[in-house]
Amino acid sequence: MLRFIKIIDNSLKESELFMIDITDRVRNRDLQAKIVTAEEVANWIQPGMTLACSGFTASGYPKAIPMALAERMKKTPFTVNIWTGASTGPELDGVLAEVKGIKQRLPYQTDAKLRPEINDGTVNYLDLHLSESAQLSRVGYLGKIDAAIVEVCAITEEGNLIPTTSLGNAASYVQSADIVIVEVNTTQPLALEGIHDVYIPLDPPNRLPIPIVHADDRVGTTYIPCTPDKIKFIVPCDVKDHTRDLSPIDENSKQMAKFTIEFLHKEIAAGRMPKNLLPLQSGVGNVANAVLEGFVDSDMQDLIVYTEVIQDAMLDLIDAGKLKIASGTAFSPSPAGMDRFYRDVDKYRKKILLRPEEISNSPEIVRRLGVIAMNTALEVDIYGNINSTLVNGTRMMNGIGGSGDFARNAYLTIFYTPSIAKGGKISSVVPMCSHVDHTEHDVDIIITEQGIADLRGKEPRTRALEIINKCAHPDYRPMLLDYYNRALEATHKNNTPHLIDEALSFHSRFLSTGDMHK
Repeated sequence: MLRFIKIIDNSLKESELFMIDITDRVRNRDLQAKIVTAEEVANWIQPGMTLACSGFTASGYPKAIPMALAERMKKTPFTVNIWTGASTGPELDGVLAEVKGIKQRLPYQTDAKLRPEINDGTVNYLDLHLSESAQLSRVGYLGKIDAAIVEVCAITEEGNLIPTTSLGNAASYVQSADIVIVEVNTTQPLALEGIHDVYIPLDPPNRLPIPIVHADDRVGTTYIPCTPDKIKFIVPCDVKDHTRDLSPIDENSKQMAKFTIEFLHKEIAAGRMPKNLLPLQSGVGNVANAVLEGFVDSDMQDLIVYTEVIQDAMLDLIDAGKLKIASGTAFSPSPAGMDRFYRDVDKYRKKILLRPEEISNSPEIVRRLGVIAMNTALEVDIYGNINSTLVNGTRMMNGIGGSGDFARNAYLTIFYTPSIAKGGKISSVVPMCSHVDHTEHDVDIIITEQGIADLRGKEPRTRALEIINKCAHPDYRPMLLDYYNRALEATHKNNTPHLIDEALSFHSRFLSTGDMHK
């Protein structure tokens, strides 16, 4: 059976009609009768529906259906609620934000078009810990799912779904939804089959221990369980994941990577971890990728990764023969990294496992494995609190993502930030964070290009001097020391000295002058 579908290319401009044959990927012959165009699905969707989509970062998200839905919304404006695993690509978040088609969004995003609509009140944004989002949806706390929309590379004879480059919350959404809409992406290789480990835990009071004791343990299925009767529509798609280029590794990132390797060598020498370390977790983005890249040229071997997102540096570690296994929920490299993966998929897939995000981010497993958590911050304060979400305490950047899942439960928690931003007009080390995502109780180490602050075993006053003297930029160090010393005197050396009327003075100064300097 051949079906026609209107495809919109990655430039988001309408192109010609193409014929895409997906019958070889829809292995259940009866289900082939449900193959329709993206426009047919878009016309079926009703205003106010909650659409729970696959996707985690710009990987494994539906593309043809959201683009067709955006075209319909241009003619007849309305909104829907979008739930995913995390951020997605421009063919989902971007196109729907452009037509103001999203009313509610959760649990995480990074889209430049969506972000302003979150900050002007157009979109109701629920910023959730990623490990909790699937369970919250299953128990009905967030409302009812009207349809789950899932990208796959194939559908089995039994109706089960073979995911593509991410799992995120897709398996949980399929379980919860009465209606499942499947997008079969022909750009995703069938060789992805087998890379997934799909395990959905029971909800309280019936939850059992998650039986993962090593990062490479397989405990689930290689597919998302589904039955043919749940599947209402199947849509062909030939649009690739719109992954993002990584910035060249700058000197600041190289320095932070160097500090990290030196610090971990000292931890090994002190007997606090084995020679091949403990499982590594790394946040998404340029700094996180750069820090992992530092391990490629190190003398460390047999590394293990238990994380969310698998980026380019992990391919480099595989090529260098240094990585035993990388367990995550999404494969999200740069476009060049994606091409590299596909060229040698049989080699890389032996070292990669993709799991649902409530497993990749499970506090239970993170604590059991003793993960080393490495995440980035927008700002840190002198007592070790971390703001990773809100600029000046009010304007949402992206969201907390999974950093809280790991930070609270890791064996060792490290946060990274350059010491300054905006050409030096912003200090990333401030007297008090304008918003706190991770409290001082969850933070062990802070690293900037200036140095390392080891906060373990230190009370707040000692932590303050450690952070100011080792992590703050020299241009701001005297200002921070002046604030701390005056706070110490004014509070008579209280446990956590603050001048309440000055605690956010750095932010106030930036808002009024555009510069945190005096």
